[in-house]
Amino acid sequence: FFSRNPTFIAMMRAFASPLLRISKQRSFHSTPAALEKLNIEGLASKVDLSGQNVLMRVDLNVPLDKSDEVTVTDDTRLRAIVPSAKYLLDKNAKLILCSHFGRPKGEIIEKGKNGRLTPAVSHLETLLGTKVVKADDCMGPEVEKMAADMEPGTVLLLENTRFYAGETKNDPELSAGLGALADYFVMDAFGTAHRAHSSTAGVTEHMKMSAAGYLLDKELKYLKGAVDSPTRPLCAIVGGAKVSTKIPVIESLIEKCDTVLIGGGMIFTFYKAMGYDVGESLIEEDMVELAGKLMKQAEEKGVKMLLPSDVVCADKFDKDAEATTCAIDSIKGMGLDIGPQSIAEFKAVIDASETIVWNGPMGVFEFPKFAVGTFAVADMLADATSSRGAITIIGGGDSVAAVNTAGLGPKMSHISTGGGASLELLEGKVLPGVAALTDA
Repeated sequence: FFSRNPTFIAMMRAFASPLLRISKQRSFHSTPAALEKLNIEGLASKVDLSGQNVLMRVDLNVPLDKSDEVTVTDDTRLRAIVPSAKYLLDKNAKLILCSHFGRPKGEIIEKGKNGRLTPAVSHLETLLGTKVVKADDCMGPEVEKMAADMEPGTVLLLENTRFYAGETKNDPELSAGLGALADYFVMDAFGTAHRAHSSTAGVTEHMKMSAAGYLLDKELKYLKGAVDSPTRPLCAIVGGAKVSTKIPVIESLIEKCDTVLIGGGMIFTFYKAMGYDVGESLIEEDMVELAGKLMKQAEEKGVKMLLPSDVVCADKFDKDAEATTCAIDSIKGMGLDIGPQSIAEFKAVIDASETIVWNGPMGVFEFPKFAVGTFAVADMLADATSSRGAITIIGGGDSVAAVNTAGLGPKMSHISTGGGASLELLEGKVLPGVAALTDA
């Protein structure tokens, strides 16, 4: 995160492969805003779903083995849909699943990460304990006949919705084609809820009722509840490489938090705004002025914005680089992690907080020498939940990867399944895939 070297930046892009994990349910007081949309149980209370066609938007973007482009290497996203799918099957509904897969951009691709959804079928059959029939399209007369001929309690999987270029443009024709397959809709793909696509938003115009599935409902309760009606003190930990990608969420969190802890490569842009020499560390020159304004905004709001007081520096971006701890007024080389004094200062804040939201690593956690800060924060949050019941929310992206690498996922209150969607919800934005649902 922290170097201006072009090779470094290219390498960091290669690291951007967020892992996803569903944590076990913990209690959390949700806000009215989080509950204003109909959820899956609310739908079942209003309608006898037995024998009814229910279209459920899910996220089946599973990674495939590069050697054969068929074998699923991580079924986390498949497991995430099981609670909602089984609930509907237990209600004897005719369950129709739809999802995009990669970015085929309107082309029909037979296999691979942008291809057909065939690799997901056998895994879904095992997880759901029933046969999954797969269609070769997601709309049209043949698919409509398959949907009409379904028996109650069975599953039909539609083909990759992005084989139609209009999917990402919320194309009315595709929306209507999907809508012709069912009378009721369940949205359970949080990771795409921030996109107004045919299968996430437009399709709801053709449904009698549309509801949030268990996964989406949980995301809304935790992420909206965390910032709209938290158990205080509320602390946000924001990390990552660039200030520019986190501006809206930092601005929103300053309005709502008691303390904001800043880590990751973005700290050097803040240091530059404070007049410090940051050596070879990554800075965004065009963001320096804004970083200064964010600090002033926090001060005016009475919110404590805490930057690291020391950093771990290296002479080069390499896992075997020599590591040296530097005070922020004597940075040499490039900063790759927060230092031990900063870890202790962050711990004092976390220990005093009742709700903690974390998005973004503290350093280059892929390199063991420079992973100490990130994993220390992960340990602090896990301990805060297990030892005293604090609410800990991991808001997507690389912080999820770090928590799972540390094996601490089950100890967090909630791990979000959406990167961009998590950030937009924390920013206070309305997600199109949620706004389109039926009011509760």
